[in-house]
Amino acid sequence: MDVIKVSGSSRTSAVAGAIAGVFREFKRAEVQAIGAGAVNQAVKALILARSYLAEDGYKVVFIPHFTDVQIGEKVRTAIKFVVIACDAADAEAVGPQEEGAAETA
Repeated sequence: MDVIKVSGSSRTSAVAGAIAGVFREFKRAEVQAIGAGAVNQAVKALILARSYLAEDGYKVVFIPHFTDVQIGEKVRTAIKFVVIACDAADAEAVGPQEEGAAETA
């Protein structure tokens, strides 16, 4: 399984489709982004992929990690999101599954 790499110019829907496809095949996916724009696109794609997967009956969560990546001679810090399934009890704890649902304070 390859890491899905996201840039600031990545199309959100294309990345979301890739995340959902990898998850359906491996029951796990990893998404990596370097920089604010790339992380923004990755988060939007993860949210969209979550809704795609919910339509198929999967409930997933994303676990963020820092990771070091070597690019040429330089080491850069990236954000890696690990996408994993969660059971129904865990899904209630992590928040609403429906698009547009909001918590009340």
